[in-house]
Amino acid sequence: MIILCVAFPWVLNSQNLKPVEDYLRLDATGDDPLYTTYAAAMKRSKLYGDNAYKIDYYSDNLPVTYSSDQSGSMFCIWKVDEVVIRSIGEYFKKPVVIFSFPDLAILEYEPFRGIRVRETFFVYSSAVAMVDMEVRNLDEIPHEIVAYPILELGNDSLEIIGYDSLHQSYILHRNESLYRLISSLKPEYGYPTRVRDIFTTNRKNDSYGGYMGNMAGFYTQIKTDYYSPYHSDKLNVLHSGYVDYTAIQLKKRLRSGERTNFRYIRGIQAQSEDIGLLQEEVGRMKEIHLRSFVDDNLILFSRIPRIRFKSSDEKLIYIGAFNLARGSMYPPTGKTTHNFYVFSRNPLWGWGHGHQVLHESLSMLSYVYMDPKSAEGSQRVYMEQQREDGLIAYRHGPRGLQDYPHKKMATTSAPFFSWINWEIFQVSKDKTFLEDAYNSGTRYINWIIANRDTDQDGTFEWGPYGLIENVRDWYNAVFQVSAERYLDVDKEDISDELECLDLTLMVIKEERTLAKMAKTLGKQDEARIWLEKAEKTSQLVNERMWDDSTGFYYSVNRDDHGWYFMTRDLRRLEIIGFLALWAEAASTDRAAQLVKTLSDTTKFWRRYGVPTLAADDPWYSPNVDYCCKWNGPVWLLWDYMVYDGLRNYGYDSLAHQLAGKMVDCVVTQLKKNHNFWESYSPDNETLNSPSNYIWDAIMAKVLIEENSDQKSGIRD
Repeated sequence: MIILCVAFPWVLNSQNLKPVEDYLRLDATGDDPLYTTYAAAMKRSKLYGDNAYKIDYYSDNLPVTYSSDQSGSMFCIWKVDEVVIRSIGEYFKKPVVIFSFPDLAILEYEPFRGIRVRETFFVYSSAVAMVDMEVRNLDEIPHEIVAYPILELGNDSLEIIGYDSLHQSYILHRNESLYRLISSLKPEYGYPTRVRDIFTTNRKNDSYGGYMGNMAGFYTQIKTDYYSPYHSDKLNVLHSGYVDYTAIQLKKRLRSGERTNFRYIRGIQAQSEDIGLLQEEVGRMKEIHLRSFVDDNLILFSRIPRIRFKSSDEKLIYIGAFNLARGSMYPPTGKTTHNFYVFSRNPLWGWGHGHQVLHESLSMLSYVYMDPKSAEGSQRVYMEQQREDGLIAYRHGPRGLQDYPHKKMATTSAPFFSWINWEIFQVSKDKTFLEDAYNSGTRYINWIIANRDTDQDGTFEWGPYGLIENVRDWYNAVFQVSAERYLDVDKEDISDELECLDLTLMVIKEERTLAKMAKTLGKQDEARIWLEKAEKTSQLVNERMWDDSTGFYYSVNRDDHGWYFMTRDLRRLEIIGFLALWAEAASTDRAAQLVKTLSDTTKFWRRYGVPTLAADDPWYSPNVDYCCKWNGPVWLLWDYMVYDGLRNYGYDSLAHQLAGKMVDCVVTQLKKNHNFWESYSPDNETLNSPSNYIWDAIMAKVLIEENSDQKSGIRD
């Protein structure tokens, strides 16, 4: 058999792609843990005016629906002969997702016995999305098929400007709010608020209309008794006015065995843009062949490791994690010459849109298996914007370096930089990247050493804006003074007044990683120096931050290296204590004591993973009721570091059990709502936090590690 070449995917042809296609086939029902959010391919995406969509193929009270954050939904209502099928619960056979890629999904269902629909949803660009429906009559008799594609906003800001008879299109205007629950979009950037929509199909429309109200009213419109004097087979042909939704009517009589194709397309742009450009792009979608876009995705996925899944749930998580990572990527724009990611494209929210942060970049540990060059490019965003003195700031991206100065000091982020770069190199084997990464990482860690050890005692403090810099930025039992966080930043956060365990362990990990880089690059003397630094810092951690009475590591007071800050006992059991395993700073005996605490079900060994705070702590809360909470929720990236640490010390069985908890955590939510989440509850199933967060892509890395004896690349 032909082996698919991972290094040179452009040699693949459609025949070679068959093994990839077979491996990626999902056949996911609505009850399966499928991630269902889709965004345009990186090369056809733009930062502002970008529209991604979530598919709902699982709710019985809806038709198959494609929803875009603030831009409403589109879907199709079916009528077969005179029977109207409004929702999935009425379908003869419910939808099954056959394939799911970052920008495209293929579904099959039967709205009526013998009428099979193969539906392809494709987000072509940030402006244009389409639904292609191949309809086949498998029955022995002919049927009259009527499709009603609908664009629904659900409020009266949707204004019909006109119906373009030449292009068979509705032209609509609406307003789009910048307000978001978590973090609103900033008006000074290029987010459009006055928006134009084009809604059209690929064939001559039989009728069209616009309506106020809901789908129950539309059902009445299209189902009115044939013998009623109010009966009309046409829609209301509305040409102006405010509506909740617009509909287009497409009809075709299918003989037994015959098939037809209905396709509807939506285009979105700012009203200030040239409508002709959008009409041209929408027009191309009416006839474009989709197979080449499927093949693009098969080539993209041909690079990922082909692992043996223990269950279909694992496969869906694995594919979904790669879709999440790839779907978060944008092409170079603004002040960066490299591709970059956002935290989420749907929903789109201010703080998570436009800039990278080092802890979110841990998602590159997974993404590199799909596209090594793109993962390297994302890290090069930091390198090209790194300050001359070595600082990598809190955020970097198309709007440049953002260092949020506080008390005349710049703000950085958790220094995972060299570790991420080393993990990328392990896959890409690109020594040019490694050399550049090593030089940049050296400058950055030297900046950390010079600026985050203000008393020069060898252990480290977070900066004065530690509330964001230390990553653990809300409801934190050690750094936060009040349980309810009611003080201002300077009075509330004390992470710049402690010798911080987490930052010190991160520095050790960076130093150990730089030693590996230097050795690989033939810089033996530098490798020895970095390793000596790591060992010296590890010794200080064990001297100052280990408490024999509790068998755990903690942050200490900066002034006296004691366990108290004023009257507060700093010995609170947090997940960061286990990072000593990840940084390889613990002795074998102390590792054993950490593992004993980790595996205690009254503390950290919870149903859905390792919480950020021990469950017997008085501040512990298993509820995920907002973003950014560090007093109990599970953060998958940090659980991965615990997993990695366990493997460092030979606790492979316990690591495997933790991986199982992480899988169970993600599966539970994907089955419920088909989203990834910023954080998860360790104990229960209901979440209110930002969804579709890029760093959950780490689950692909977990599954690869769980199958680490298997080789990369999909092959027959």
